[in-house]
Amino acid sequence: MTTATGKASDSFKGAYKHLMTGVSYMIPFVVAGGLMIAIGFAARGIYAYDATLAMDGSTIEATAWTTFWANVFAIGAKGGFGLMVAILAGYISYSIADRPGLAPGMIGGILAGVTGSGFLGGIIAGFVAGYFTQWLNGAIKLPRNLSGLKPVLILPLVSSLVVGLIMFYVVGVPVSAALNALTGWLTSLQAGSAAVLGLILGLMMAFDMGGPVNKAAYLFATGLIGSGVTAPMAAVMAAGMTPPLGIALAAYLFKNRFTEDEQESASATAVLGISFITEGAIPYAARDPFAVIPSIMVGSAVAGAISMVAGCKLAVPHGGIFVLPIPNAVENLGMYVVALLVGTVVTTGMLFLLKKPVPTE
Repeated sequence: MTTATGKASDSFKGAYKHLMTGVSYMIPFVVAGGLMIAIGFAARGIYAYDATLAMDGSTIEATAWTTFWANVFAIGAKGGFGLMVAILAGYISYSIADRPGLAPGMIGGILAGVTGSGFLGGIIAGFVAGYFTQWLNGAIKLPRNLSGLKPVLILPLVSSLVVGLIMFYVVGVPVSAALNALTGWLTSLQAGSAAVLGLILGLMMAFDMGGPVNKAAYLFATGLIGSGVTAPMAAVMAAGMTPPLGIALAAYLFKNRFTEDEQESASATAVLGISFITEGAIPYAARDPFAVIPSIMVGSAVAGAISMVAGCKLAVPHGGIFVLPIPNAVENLGMYVVALLVGTVVTTGMLFLLKKPVPTE
């Protein structure tokens, strides 16, 4: 006899399997896209994305050299990262509903980016698309001579429409309202405690790793640079580098808590971390969110708070460790490195405490 607890357990295992399918297909896009962005930064500095800017930000005439690196950066940022959430959502849906779920899942994933709901919105889109398509497949009964239309026309069309409307009207609207509220709240904290502001910015940077909450913190900090207020930018970048770095260190040190795929990706994750690409933590967070997300949030909060209390300042909006040698880019560099290292170690320690060893077959 199957109990309610048994059914809940089976449902959880099924949902976890679908999530892991999406994650496994997403990882190559995160790694390839992130490393190309990092290579672009390493070759041309923080302005690698624009062929008409020199390494110091001055305007230049585009050359074959600068255009080449701008294209490499675009392949990573617009190609690899542009597809990342769509692949995650699409293959979650595919795992649930097979081929008819692929199109609505990927479309929902793309719309997660359009609506600003990020990676968390992509996961929602994947599950909604998959389960709705699965239900629709059973609900629609067609004569045998028309049954071929269902998987290639009816299911993708109807599911894509429903999922798209949900992303716009159910997921996107509250996310947009929350972002506006967050921005206003952060602005009100500028005159308050430096430690509190740094801690909050750190928590936000790690919460959804490139999603709307992360972007709210980042845009808040970059918007202040033009006004000459650069301490929040330092806290934001340190907090954004800490999650991938802490995860990579944990994967090196505590191998029994990570799958073989995660261990193999650790080196690439570390490179993403030093490049200020927080999205490198997403595959790990998607696989074990209740252990990873709290761990990286604590580490990033510590990094952000130390950076703000120490008076670290950053005059550029991106670049990771590649901007540290630039004259006048970072103020109080020694303590900035300390903030980054302490945040990384705290993240690693939290992962050791919260992540359970991976079951061996």
